[in-house]
Amino acid sequence: MGKKSTKALRNAGKVPCVVYGGDKPLHFSADERAFQKLVYTPKAHTVVVDLESGDKIDAVMQDVQFHPVNDKILHVDFYQLFKDKPVTMDIPVILEGNSPGVRNGGRLLFRKRKLTIKALPDNLPDFFNVDISELKIGDNISVESLLSDDFAILHPDSTVVVQVKTARAAIVVEEEEEEGLEGEAAEGAEGAAEGGEAAPAAEGAPAEGGEAPAEG
Repeated sequence: MGKKSTKALRNAGKVPCVVYGGDKPLHFSADERAFQKLVYTPKAHTVVVDLESGDKIDAVMQDVQFHPVNDKILHVDFYQLFKDKPVTMDIPVILEGNSPGVRNGGRLLFRKRKLTIKALPDNLPDFFNVDISELKIGDNISVESLLSDDFAILHPDSTVVVQVKTARAAIVVEEEEEEGLEGEAAEGAEGAAEGGEAAPAAEGAPAEGGEAPAEG
């Protein structure tokens, strides 16, 4: 598809598209409004490309190009899906719930916002839903907890997806509290020592600088 025809399509409110993965790349165009629910969402979606010839192609969106100034969609690449052929795809991670660790002053670190998986088209999830409602300070959720027989996650099982770490402010508060307790203990010890020095001498014991009493 040439630059002139591409520009004409865009002027007409159409988006030039290409489907890869078949015998040869397939060029087509679609109304820009048709992409609103597909592009502007954190979820991954498989689509059915309905061609003017009457053919229908199962595909997944691979790449979107936007205009650098007005953010209009300039071009979309799709990848054709076959029911018996596994496909590799990045699936977004969506967090759910409120972490008690964060409420207690911890810092939430979202390490993996997308996970690469390999699966048959019918087994592709739209997203990974990760519940963080029991995530305390020092806890994490790794890939191991998201494993499924329906797909293979192409990351090590130990890969951390999300975790809650102790924030700097929380560390400072802890140190200040410890210093305060140590200071109180030291003051108490000093007070005890001073009290010992001021205590009166035992009966019958010689006072400082005095003489011992004579025996009768």
